Amino acid sequence: MTTELIARLLDADAAYQQAMSPHYDDVLREVSQRIDERGSIGKLDIAALTTWKRLRADTRWVAALLRLPEADVRGITTTTCTAANNRDVSASAAAGDARGSLSPLPGFARGDALASAVCAAAAPARLAVYDDRAHTALTRLGIPLDNRPGRYRRYIDIIDSLRTQLLEAGHTWPARRVDTALYQLGGR
Repeated sequence: MTTELIARLLDADAAYQQAMSPHYDDVLREVSQRIDERGSIGKLDIAALTTWKRLRADTRWVAALLRLPEADVRGITTTTCTAANNRDVSASAAAGDARGSLSPLPGFARGDALASAVCAAAAPARLAVYDDRAHTALTRLGIPLDNRPGRYRRYIDIIDSLRTQLLEAGHTWPARRVDTALYQLGGR
């Protein structure tokens, strides 16, 4: 299965690279740089990632988030940044801790799409973005990922396993490249 799995990921990656602009992740890269400089994530960063993820911003959670003082948001997300970049634990443990730290913020109690984008922006070399298309791709590849709490932690564990398999086949991919290949594969 590993050879077939690698071939499918390589094909999906090539299709993604052809279909997407090389500038698509500019927002993610810029937000990631801002987070690296500040050590926390602000409301402007979350708003930019919301747009980048193409999520609706006319929701109750956005209004509730905007009512919070910036200092409160940054206080919570400083913990997120520290957890996401904790090299003393596995990437999946760091992902789970970072994801969990976001739960007190409006819009982050459930669901992993935006939360994973925030976590990945906090640790871009290590963490990946989760979405329904990536989940669909995993199902198509025969890799189980259920929706129980802790899904993002388990997703990053899968991403790391795929990265290891790719590395063994001679392909050094960051986590983001694996998730974009899954995104492409899940949309076919």
